Amino acid sequence: MSGVRLIETLPKVQSHLHLTGAMRPSTLAELAARAGIDVLPVLDLDGVHEWPAFQGRYDAARAAVRSAADVARVVREAAEDDAAGGCGWLELQMDPTSYAPALGGVEAAVEAVLAGAAAAPIPVGVIVASSWARPGAHATRLATLAARYAGDGVVGFGLSNDERRGRVADFAPAFRIAADHGLARTPHAGFFTGAAHVRACVETLDATRIGHGTSAVGNPAVLDLLVSRQVALEMCPTSYPPFGVHPLASVPVRAALAAGVPVAIGSDDPLLFGVGLAGQYALCRDVLALDDAELAALARGGITASAASADLKRTLLAGVDTWLASP
Repeated sequence: MSGVRLIETLPKVQSHLHLTGAMRPSTLAELAARAGIDVLPVLDLDGVHEWPAFQGRYDAARAAVRSAADVARVVREAAEDDAAGGCGWLELQMDPTSYAPALGGVEAAVEAVLAGAAAAPIPVGVIVASSWARPGAHATRLATLAARYAGDGVVGFGLSNDERRGRVADFAPAFRIAADHGLARTPHAGFFTGAAHVRACVETLDATRIGHGTSAVGNPAVLDLLVSRQVALEMCPTSYPPFGVHPLASVPVRAALAAGVPVAIGSDDPLLFGVGLAGQYALCRDVLALDDAELAALARGGITASAASADLKRTLLAGVDTWLASP
């Protein structure tokens, strides 16, 4: 591990970031004060929590976002923060259902995010996400919505929330719509569930990336499937310890890389977990002991698996080569 090359100068992409969780703490404090609401304290990162402890804080933060201007601000600031850490392409995930009551409908919610993306300092693609906790028919409606904006900045369709709360087969129609319109397919899987759930999302939903997917690393057959289809795992190191999924030092980034699985590093919800994109790479270096070549492999995996344009991918990949060749 050379320790010479700066993490912030390594070209990278952000493939796993949720809209509310991307909010700056200072912005949340300002919006909450303006709205006259109390926000739950930040998650205690030293403890182990059940999902509702996270979801309650996330919902409370989202309640402070009251207008299209608020949404656009969150998007722009998230892009500024990631750009400062060397990010050249950001994919931001949002469930428009959650913002529809405040903004006047799901279309208005998507358009507010797209307006923020247009004002961002780096290119931003939007992933419309449904929830594992909602019916498959709801996901189909949102996939149809995502397809409508496929040429206007929406680049993917996902499933977020606790993956234990839904059946994979129920969401197959929604993901067929996404595939038919050339959208990336990025369901969360393999966080609380086992490797079989990751396999089902690849085979039944035709996933192009898996949100988290760390349980797959313990199953050679599923690893082979991911390698053969070049399905990337979006790993977010600080997301796992608070739920008892993995201690930080045991997040299986290196094992996935060694198996030939593309790995895209993300920050998930820095508002709650406290670490942005460059900080996640720093943890890969300083805690997981990845060397510069492995960090470059992470950057390449994220870039290649992203929904960025071919030209932008070439530029970013060349930048990774330059970074690694520098003294």
